[in-house]
Amino acid sequence: MTPVEAERPRALLAGASRRWVRLLPWAVAFVLCVVLLPTTIVVLTADYGLNGGVASALAVAQSAPLLLAVVRPLHAWYVVFAADVAGALALLGVDFEQRLLWPFPPMELVGYIALCLALGLRERRRTLVLVWLATAGANVGLGFVAPHGSGAKELLFTILGGVALLLGGVLRERSEVQRRLVEQETISEAERGRRTLLEERARIARELHDVVAHHMSVITVQADTAEYRLAALPPDVREEFTSIAATARESLGEMRRLLGVLRNEEAHGELAPQPGLAQIGQLVEATARTGGPVDFTPCDAEVPEAVGLSAYRIVQEALANVVRHAPGAATHVSLSVSRPADGQGGEQPADGQGGERLTVLVVNDPPPEPPAGPLEVGGTGHGLVGMRERVRLVGGTLDAGPLPDGGFRVAAQLPLTEEDLT
Repeated sequence: MTPVEAERPRALLAGASRRWVRLLPWAVAFVLCVVLLPTTIVVLTADYGLNGGVASALAVAQSAPLLLAVVRPLHAWYVVFAADVAGALALLGVDFEQRLLWPFPPMELVGYIALCLALGLRERRRTLVLVWLATAGANVGLGFVAPHGSGAKELLFTILGGVALLLGGVLRERSEVQRRLVEQETISEAERGRRTLLEERARIARELHDVVAHHMSVITVQADTAEYRLAALPPDVREEFTSIAATARESLGEMRRLLGVLRNEEAHGELAPQPGLAQIGQLVEATARTGGPVDFTPCDAEVPEAVGLSAYRIVQEALANVVRHAPGAATHVSLSVSRPADGQGGEQPADGQGGERLTVLVVNDPPPEPPAGPLEVGGTGHGLVGMRERVRLVGGTLDAGPLPDGGFRVAAQLPLTEEDLT
């Protein structure tokens, strides 16, 4: 939005989603202007006996600004309020019947109430209070010069104007509160997604620590015991192994300090060894005991620990989603290793990964009956957000989405070769 557009006033209800609502203020203002303009002229001349030229000028000043009120209600109020007061003073110079309303005839009341409603929808509370005080002051002040004495009906201008201002202000503040709630929900949703992503990344970091720490520990032990396992090591080689062991121990210490920041009070169970492909069968059996049949096609291939851990977590979250959103649905879990030659004609895979890949596939049928409510189980991750993060970790691809028959499919391709993992 340019500065010129920001300064340009917007019409009342311009932010409405429906077109007829946006056009409603213009339609009401046009109808009021068309109806009140001739009515004011006729009433002021025929009933009150005012001069035709003066009546016409007052009618235009009191009715035409209603069109301006759609965009600038406060500016329109200045004109209409001055014209109404001028009309009341002009009527003091003519002799009209006592039964007629003064200082503000009925058609002026109708236009002023509509104008106050527009003011309430646009202006701040302080402005509305000042407008009502000006209205009440003019009404009371004119009452002292009333040609036929003052009564309760002469205060209709103040009472009805105040009601219209109050109603418009309440509607405006209610609309403002709803708008802010929508903005806050949008911000909260974005923050929730960001927090979910950060929590999943922290969890992945904790798990990778356990995987890497195992290898670092092996390096430390091998370097420390090299001088005892290998005979007649030269002094410089022995010193080199000692340096390797010291560096590995220092790295382990730094990793443990970092892990202390990432862990929380609820992460006690994460001290256990991280699972891999071998534990997916146990996961499938545990899910099958909840009531839904699960077919499992295992894979005995040797895969990197990071890939095995990612595959286990993907299957774990996919099965948790089945239990949560499609209880009782038949589920199919399969693990397989594909090679470039497995494609048609031995062509290169479409994703550009030329080495072996671990394919993780979890497909569930529609549930036998629609679930009565969300069936929550122990938190295992953060849904598709966590799956995508784990796939990105090892440089793979993920395809997840609903099936035409009402089921759901999760398919992950995880590279196994060193070139694709780096």
